[in-house]
Amino acid sequence: MPLIAGNKIVQDLEKAGALAMYTPPEGGYEGRYQRRVRAAGYDVLNISARGLGDVSSYLTGVHGVRPAHLGKTAIRTYFIPPQIQLRLASLPAKSKGLVVWLGEGKFLSREELNVISQLPGQDARVKIVIEVGSGREVTWSPLKELLLAKV
Repeated sequence: MPLIAGNKIVQDLEKAGALAMYTPPEGGYEGRYQRRVRAAGYDVLNISARGLGDVSSYLTGVHGVRPAHLGKTAIRTYFIPPQIQLRLASLPAKSKGLVVWLGEGKFLSREELNVISQLPGQDARVKIVIEVGSGREVTWSPLKELLLAKV
């Protein structure tokens, strides 16, 4: 079990804005890093990347959702507020910002990763951590480096 020393993840997150993280497949380690981020003054929004649909609409825009049609009932569309703006509006005054923690990021396309990497540039209070794969130990790098390597 690796020892978490210092607040390196918080420093790297504030510097890069968006991090690509590799975690062991058995899981459990990311919770320790989320505690470090919360202790540094950030609020954490946990989301699974599977089934997100249009990433930019889900995170930053009002989007419509249609539940499954089960028969003779009318087809309805429910409009859901943007997740990031909803959480930013409810942050305490002393909070540094919001960290969007996306699990299962290996299912996202390069274009979706590119859209997500641009979110910290739109609002400085928003930071992103995406679990993009598995490794023997927890490692991370700036998301922009991962996107450059995928070219």
